[in-house]
Amino acid sequence: MPESRPEIVFAIPQDAETLTQLQIDFGDEFDEPEPPFEVLLPRFRRFLADPAGFALLARQDGTAVGYAVVALRPAIYNEGGHVATLDELYVRPALRSQGIGAVLLAGAVEESRRRDAGEMHINVDSGDVDARRFYERHGFRNSLPGVDEPVLWYFAEWDSD
Repeated sequence: MPESRPEIVFAIPQDAETLTQLQIDFGDEFDEPEPPFEVLLPRFRRFLADPAGFALLARQDGTAVGYAVVALRPAIYNEGGHVATLDELYVRPALRSQGIGAVLLAGAVEESRRRDAGEMHINVDSGDVDARRFYERHGFRNSLPGVDEPVLWYFAEWDSD
């Protein structure tokens, strides 16, 4: 029996618990522990209430099977005036290679463009070859046009105290 096509919807505040659990599952799968549920849940609630971002949920037969989280920020780099960052894109392992990730990514790009983002940034671990191939297959690259050297991403964390 063929699988039903996933439904892609905008996450609403009531979906915060579902997104939190998906995020924790994502971290567990890649052995990158996430904060505990009770810490992450208010962060998702805050995120979903902020117009500077959005989340998409993929549901199949009423069950959440994947998600995408996108943050938008003002920028001077393009005419649209915004840059979108795909913070997370996850599909449950048993359902990969069925096009769900591609549909989530296309929805994230479409909504980002609708919100005047002129480009999208995605951070991928260099060793995550599957994710790199996925994004490259969908037109993303890790170098600027006309340049062969990869773009590097740097970060610093601060205590929230």
